[in-house]
Amino acid sequence: MIKVTVWNEYMHETHQPEVAEIYPEGMHGCIAGFLGSNEDIEVRTATLFDPEHGLTEEVLEDTDVLIWWGHWVHEKVEDAVVERVCRHIRGGMGFIGLHSAHHSKVMKALLGTTLNLKWRHGDRERVWCTTPSHPIAQGVPQQFELPVEEMYGEPFDIPEPDETLFLGWFAGGEVFRSGVTYRRGNGRIFYFQPGHEEYPTYHNENVQRIITNAVRWACPCERSHAEIPVENSEPLEKQEINEETPEQLTFF
Repeated sequence: MIKVTVWNEYMHETHQPEVAEIYPEGMHGCIAGFLGSNEDIEVRTATLFDPEHGLTEEVLEDTDVLIWWGHWVHEKVEDAVVERVCRHIRGGMGFIGLHSAHHSKVMKALLGTTLNLKWRHGDRERVWCTTPSHPIAQGVPQQFELPVEEMYGEPFDIPEPDETLFLGWFAGGEVFRSGVTYRRGNGRIFYFQPGHEEYPTYHNENVQRIITNAVRWACPCERSHAEIPVENSEPLEKQEINEETPEQLTFF
């Protein structure tokens, strides 16, 4: 059984009636609903308003994959909780960042860049699957359309992804790396762009399939509960270098 925690700041649904109409149980409730319909997935939810944002040591210890949605109040997430989450990811917990989670403290700490991008409200998006052989892309058509979604466009200030699985093309002509993967320590990370709160994106069957596939991909086969050590006692010339530290981009 894969144990998933869906985290949502839960601000838009409590402050914007039009968002609550689309997601009456919150976006976290919607995501938990379609994930929980799978026999191999067990889901809990957590929000910003819970004690320790619902991400206590005990909860994270019992979580195989953490899904994160945030937008308005990234700065309200306590640094101690961010450090705890990052430690568990490096120890093997999977992490899925959705939509505006690109600017979350967690993703910035894990990826080390600004994660800035271009954006515009309300555009038609065509999502192209560029790596159909990947487990996250299983059962996903070559392309599918979202009638309305928030435009995210390049340049996207991220380190070079391990894999780019999906590209978004928008009716305004912009393109975006909309589905990318990383590994940090023992943890697998998937970032997926579609999911603006004002649109029913998480009701789309292809979006649901991608997130469900990502949960199974990110789930650790064996949780190590320990970060990969920084230092190695072997001589440098005998070490295998698995990852380069990306240069940060500067935007003006």
